[in-house]
Amino acid sequence: MAKKITNDYNEEQIQVLEGLAPVRKRPGMYIGSTDVKGLHHLAVEIVDNSIDEALAGFCRNIYVIINADGSLTVGDDGRGIPCGIHKQEKISAVQVCLTKLHAGGKFGSKGYRISGGLHGVGLSVVNALSKWLTVTVHQDGKEHYQRYQRGNPDDILKVVGKTDKTGTIITFMPDETIFETTEFEYERLKIRLREVAYLNKGISIALKDNRDSRERQETFCYEGGLKEFVDNLNRTKDVLFPETLYIDKSVKEGEVEIALQFNDSYNEVIYAYANNINTEEGGAHLEGFKTALAKSINDYAKKQNLVKDDEKLQGEDIREGLTAVISVKLEEPQFEGQTKTKLGNSSMRVAVSRVTTECLSTFLEENPKEAKDLILKCLSAQNAREAARRAREIARKSVLGSTSLPGKLHDCTEHDPAHCEIYLVEGDSAGGTAKQGRDRRFQAILPLRGKILNVEKARLGRVLENEEIKSMITAFGCGVDQDFDIKKLRYDKIICMTDADVDGSHIRILLLTLFFRYMKPLLEEGHVYIAQPPLYRISRNKQDYYVFSDEELNDKLNQLGRKGCDIQRYKGLGEMSNEQLWHTTMNPETRIMLQVTMEDAYEADEIFTVLMGQKPELRRQFIVDNAKLVKELDV
Repeated sequence: MAKKITNDYNEEQIQVLEGLAPVRKRPGMYIGSTDVKGLHHLAVEIVDNSIDEALAGFCRNIYVIINADGSLTVGDDGRGIPCGIHKQEKISAVQVCLTKLHAGGKFGSKGYRISGGLHGVGLSVVNALSKWLTVTVHQDGKEHYQRYQRGNPDDILKVVGKTDKTGTIITFMPDETIFETTEFEYERLKIRLREVAYLNKGISIALKDNRDSRERQETFCYEGGLKEFVDNLNRTKDVLFPETLYIDKSVKEGEVEIALQFNDSYNEVIYAYANNINTEEGGAHLEGFKTALAKSINDYAKKQNLVKDDEKLQGEDIREGLTAVISVKLEEPQFEGQTKTKLGNSSMRVAVSRVTTECLSTFLEENPKEAKDLILKCLSAQNAREAARRAREIARKSVLGSTSLPGKLHDCTEHDPAHCEIYLVEGDSAGGTAKQGRDRRFQAILPLRGKILNVEKARLGRVLENEEIKSMITAFGCGVDQDFDIKKLRYDKIICMTDADVDGSHIRILLLTLFFRYMKPLLEEGHVYIAQPPLYRISRNKQDYYVFSDEELNDKLNQLGRKGCDIQRYKGLGEMSNEQLWHTTMNPETRIMLQVTMEDAYEADEIFTVLMGQKPELRRQFIVDNAKLVKELDV
């Protein structure tokens, strides 16, 4: 929690940098897009204002409600937006914040010392892009209220009652003429609010959905902060230290909070934040952490004669199996990079490095057993990396550096990747049917024989020895792991097309595990899809109908009537003719496909660990917990 600053927060701290730009005309300039992401960005903007109050030390409780009519309410128990008349604008400070772009308490040093907001555009942009918005402020014993329609106030801010509370409540209805969808997603909000609660220990954030038949609610509050975050990330893994190493230091550059733990996996998971913003591109704070981590462990290893004098552990070996979260808070964050999510403050590199070195070195000295176990783990990773390096060199010559495509690939004639797609098909039989049924101008077919290697249980060296995986790497053209380059991808869509049975599902999860662990940008940038072949064909009076679920089958039989219907259950793609496969599953005009996205990286990491990892007891418990969801099991 940031230091509590003066309570001298009033209309004089609200500064106006410029008037309200035509946000409604070019909303993408302010919220990125008008799709579902842009919609939820509105919610994040309002929540961030409440979090800024928490960072300043004046707010402990925040709530978010999806209302029955589809609008969203965000409330807090902070000081409330100042309600006095702004000297320069001659209107209430509330109205200034809601109608003037670049107006707020974040531009001077008195309003907020630390703020997640970068531009002060939150309230006004949300107001401009809402069909209607209401603001209620509890302050100085009075309840203030004002309503807006598409950014314009219905009336001035008025006192409508008395109160013993403090805080701000914003309710808004997104404008359907602006957004592609105006339906808020509970899970998407949950991910962000849970993340924010971890990053601000002790702050309670409640989420509630009041829509019909979807009523549910959760409260996120973590007194342990990032320590609980890391513990949660590792709950399905065996860890090295008895307790997660936790660092929380106030320094002249700001505040540094770090939690780290090592587990038995082969994967490195590090999340870095600056003022609650997920710095996905890293930056100074992450660089400082990595440097200090490598130096501290190498210095200890040499001091204890655990490595040879001329031997040095590499950073990637040290970070194998590492789970860490780094959060810094500073007064003037400088963001750079393509998506403005890379921290540029060099002073924070020094601060994080200094704090990490000091605390980690002390931990290693005071915990010699854990320190030795860590060094041995790093040495094991080093040996494995050397083996993987040799395998990669071989692969570069035979696979990664090959200009020839795999022999069993039936490629398309189109050369522009943006218009190409590749089907990963289970077995040669289905592969042959797909080859005959495809549109060879833009559809490529790669048959896969059997089940590929479960990469969750193998290091890269073994992965690169698998023939089916090598075929995919060559066909995709963009490499694997550290050599992966998304710009070289030969197909815009990678489509997993497997049988509708248990084996087909297993093959599909094996493919997704490969993509998640060694080709993650494919998922992050939305290139992976799952084909949806029909489960049944209904024939009646020489007319064929295709349905994709048992519920749809029953519904169709109740239009058609069951008498005179011939029903065929497809258990494999090979049971279809090439014409049927094209019409139902491959024709862009009629097919149904699911796009695989990765909005919650650490939940994805957990589910892959549970389903594909080393612990059968976790899979068993997952089956027990989810058994009630299975209506029919096809084995």
